[in-house]
Amino acid sequence: MKVFTQSVNFTADKKLLDYIEKKVEGLEKFHDKIVDVEVYLKVQKTSEKENKITELKINIPGNELMVKKQCKTFEEGVSIGVESLKRQLQKAKEKSRASLAL
Repeated sequence: MKVFTQSVNFTADKKLLDYIEKKVEGLEKFHDKIVDVEVYLKVQKTSEKENKITELKINIPGNELMVKKQCKTFEEGVSIGVESLKRQLQKAKEKSRASLAL
């Protein structure tokens, strides 16, 4: 599985990239046919504290799952996004099993 990380309006440091990689790799437990994961990190220029936008997009055969979170830190956004994607992957896997059972 490949992980592509793109940061907009800033440069992501090595620690953040390693954290994203580690969190995203945990998704392989929930779906064995993940093609790749795209992670977009954006900083909004607002006065709000929650100005970090994290988008995670997973490509699996025949489907594309996406989550968008806005939080105070990118780590928090990635963590919440990965949890949400775990549920989506489980649903997608159950759907594919159900269609194979027919």
